[in-house]
Amino acid sequence: MIIFRLIGESFRFAFDALRQNKLRTMLSLLAITIGIFTIIAVFSAVDTFRGKLQSSVDKLGSNTIYIQKWPWSFGNNYPWWKYMNRPQPSLRDFEALRERIENAQGVTFEISTSDRTIKYRSNSVEGISVWAASHDFNKTWNFELQDGRYFTENESKNGSPVCILGSDVADGLFDGDRAVGKQIQILGRRLTVVGVFKKEGEDMLGVSLDKNVNIPIAFAKGVLDIQSERYGPQITVRGKDNVSLEEVESELKGLMRSIHRIKPGHEEDFALNKTTIISNQLDSMFKMVNIAGWVIGGFSILVGGFSIANIMFVSVKERTNIIGIQKSLGAKNYFILLQFIFESISLCILGGLLGLLLVYLLALVIGAATDFHIILGLNNIALGIGISIIIGTISGFWPAYSASRLDPVEAIRS
Repeated sequence: MIIFRLIGESFRFAFDALRQNKLRTMLSLLAITIGIFTIIAVFSAVDTFRGKLQSSVDKLGSNTIYIQKWPWSFGNNYPWWKYMNRPQPSLRDFEALRERIENAQGVTFEISTSDRTIKYRSNSVEGISVWAASHDFNKTWNFELQDGRYFTENESKNGSPVCILGSDVADGLFDGDRAVGKQIQILGRRLTVVGVFKKEGEDMLGVSLDKNVNIPIAFAKGVLDIQSERYGPQITVRGKDNVSLEEVESELKGLMRSIHRIKPGHEEDFALNKTTIISNQLDSMFKMVNIAGWVIGGFSILVGGFSIANIMFVSVKERTNIIGIQKSLGAKNYFILLQFIFESISLCILGGLLGLLLVYLLALVIGAATDFHIILGLNNIALGIGISIIIGTISGFWPAYSASRLDPVEAIRS
């Protein structure tokens, strides 16, 4: 019970100091407030960005590998000259892979072309993307249909003139009417709409099916040069749920080397890209941002720690006679020590709470002004309070220790 009484008295002393010396105390708490605000604001923004970007990356599939000509890289020294003469992934590669691979639940050959115009009677939508893919597209990409159905196997195999529209495309063409069953015109051909993708919204990576039109790759062969580099041909492989990504990647590498007849010891002429490359790059980038937040906020917290220590020395000086009376009545040294340490912690927690309040208000302002909503999570709230307690303990220890060592007679006399 004595600990709870100590904590209560310490909070009372802290608020008395704040009430009696408002300006001095607030100026001293300002550095703590700014430091906590800086660190928690940076961490909250980073966590929010990371969450949104990771959800965008997860949409691509955590167990998915993309066979492409160019490897994904995020550095300044990209050796493009090593890759420019590589062959594009081909339909032959796709068919050979589909026959031999064992650890995949889906394999697709895909191309895409952008800035196309789609028409329905007098209505048209510009700037859309056309994706052509083989039948397993629904197994290698995460999506839902809000209306209609996916391509049948015969439609994909025979190259039937059918398509699936993104929700934005359907809204722009049909003004709320049902799109399924209607005929649209694109790439100089008429196609029948068999389905409409569920609206996804734009994500941080710009990956969305809302402005897309999907067609069978067999149909695209008749209107586009699907082997042309301008259409970005790629083979997408999604591994089975019970198989690790490393196993799928190892099998793919062996099969592709066999298909391309690459001799042992020679470098591959293809790239196996996966979402972990993006995730690792994001982690390293956000780690640097977090370090910057610690450095900037750390200086403010350091200054605040010295300010709190100064307040505590002044508080000890002002209450020296009270300390002498307490010790003469039997108060132990640890009682005096804990009393001033708890007071220092109370002041720092007050500054930390003010910093967290500023972060919350900033998040509300940004959310109201833009569509980006910063989330102040419980982990960051706990971190802010934890930092405040640590700084309060460190800053208040020496003043508290000096108070606990006072001689009671000399303290009363002062």
